[in-house]
Amino acid sequence: MPGFINYRAGDDECFKGASYASLIGAGFSSFSPRMDAKYSPLKRNRINGPFVFSAKEFVQKKKQASIEVLHDECLFEIFRRLAGRKEKSSCALVSKKWLMLLSSIQSKESIKVVPGEKASEEIEDEGYLTRCLKGRKATDNRLAAIAVGIASAGGLGKLSIRGNNTVRGVSNVGLAAIGRGCPSLKVLSAWDVSTIGDQGLTEIANGCHKLEKLDLIRCPLVSDRALFAIAENCRDLTTLTIESCPRIGDGGLQAIARGCPFLHTIMIKDCPLVGDQGISSLVSSSQYTLVKVKLQNLNITEISAAVIGHSGINVTDLALIGLQCVSERGFCVMGMAHGLQKLESLTVSSCPGLTDRALETIGKGSPNLKNLSLHKCSLISDNGLVSYTKSSFSIKSIQLHECNEISQYGVLAAISNCGSKLRAVSLVKCMGIKDIVLEAHRLTPSKSLKSLSIRDCPGFGSNILAVVGWLCPQLEDIDISGHSGVTDAGFLSVVENCQAGLMKVNLSGCVNITDSSVTSLARLHSGMLQYLNLGGCSKVTDESLAAIALHCYGLEDLDVSKCAITDLAIASLCCERMPELLNLYLSGCSQITDKCMPFLAKLGESLISLNLQDCKSLSGRMVELLAEKLCECEVLA
Repeated sequence: MPGFINYRAGDDECFKGASYASLIGAGFSSFSPRMDAKYSPLKRNRINGPFVFSAKEFVQKKKQASIEVLHDECLFEIFRRLAGRKEKSSCALVSKKWLMLLSSIQSKESIKVVPGEKASEEIEDEGYLTRCLKGRKATDNRLAAIAVGIASAGGLGKLSIRGNNTVRGVSNVGLAAIGRGCPSLKVLSAWDVSTIGDQGLTEIANGCHKLEKLDLIRCPLVSDRALFAIAENCRDLTTLTIESCPRIGDGGLQAIARGCPFLHTIMIKDCPLVGDQGISSLVSSSQYTLVKVKLQNLNITEISAAVIGHSGINVTDLALIGLQCVSERGFCVMGMAHGLQKLESLTVSSCPGLTDRALETIGKGSPNLKNLSLHKCSLISDNGLVSYTKSSFSIKSIQLHECNEISQYGVLAAISNCGSKLRAVSLVKCMGIKDIVLEAHRLTPSKSLKSLSIRDCPGFGSNILAVVGWLCPQLEDIDISGHSGVTDAGFLSVVENCQAGLMKVNLSGCVNITDSSVTSLARLHSGMLQYLNLGGCSKVTDESLAAIALHCYGLEDLDVSKCAITDLAIASLCCERMPELLNLYLSGCSQITDKCMPFLAKLGESLISLNLQDCKSLSGRMVELLAEKLCECEVLA
């Protein structure tokens, strides 16, 4: 009979529990009068034997019925009538089934509880909160819980998923929950998530129209289809990072170019299907907003380089890495297009097309270039570097990493050419550097160079360092770590010629530096020195520590690991007033013993870090007592 519901005794018990009372009151009371509810008649169970049960069995069945008696469709109708997010969060704690049902409700599907009253789901979230799921914690259940409960605390603004749970990891179901429940999401980053695909990202695109930043890194199942959805629904997208996504190609990038007119950052790496069409579309369509571009290991040619040179009128940061198909002509056209007028930072790595001629052309076409970084550019020689510094008007920083055709002549001439502009030079593993005596009178001393770092260049030695000391009188920061060829003669030239006052000095691994250099450094630069690294300088003894303690009252970081110091050196540091010393590294100092413990205890009252690793003459028990006493200092042993 229509409108009549059969039920047997006890059927209403499931509606009397605490979990359902609030739901029924908030839910069924607001059903529309036009809504028809049809129920199948319930058959009475036939009982063939005596009906005997214990109280325990009854409670267990009653408890089970309180959760499972209603179908998903009925629960869905109840849940979307709840008053607000707090109520939904409470219900989500009942079971995983309820959690997933709640997370499937979109904001537009929620029904107002009281006529004329604005439902809490319609309140616009601001997206204040950030959540990061890593490894085993990255599951669909956690994403569903975030989607249901986080809006009441201000709304989810940033979500980062790193790694994947190999048993029950994040899938399209979890992303769909975020898409339905977190409309305020602005940033989504997915790293090493092999189980998400186009369906989940499409749900994100459909529900998160405020998305501004999207990072897809090593997500092999994501294809152009996902980018089509993002382009159609997320017009506010400003930052796009795609790395190691083999199914994403030119089509998806062209869609982004058409649908997202406000891009200011694009970073594309290791995507074999991406070519000139995709990159050219992105750059040309965003020429008035694009600021940062990074392209790495892509199958693009000089066509993309020419488009960048022509349309990158607002690009300030450009990185081109591992572009094997971009020829010298492509780099030259990029420079001659004169579109990179605002370019300030250029990084080129492992690009065989970058030659001396191309580098000079780029220098002329980018008058505001301040920072140049060249990595593994085997065709760049002294001629190219010198020509570039002559044509560059604004250069402030030069970094050369494994550029083996550049020698000491090119580096020193570049420093001299830049006169009052260049402030920092860094060389790492440049095998062309040789320790040869140079005629310094042909060079003009630099008035601006403040920082010089020459690391792991086997040919570097005291002869070049002596010229550096004369050529760079304004140095404040010098790092010549890892050079056994550096002796006191070369380093004393820097110490004695420096007029500005050295603030940071790194001599780690310079095994031929002795107390003579350190005591002169402490005496001549006492008021300025803040950082000193003597790690591995085995000829440095207590004499150096005594000079440091006496003169360097502003020192903050001191590393004397593996130096030939004894307990007397620690006593010297303690006796003199060093109020600024925060970090002390004594790792591998085998000659210090338990006798220095009282001095370390007193010294450690102002330290935040003390490293005593591999100090074999210290007893473990004494170190433990020291660590207990210095509760505010991190003691490593």
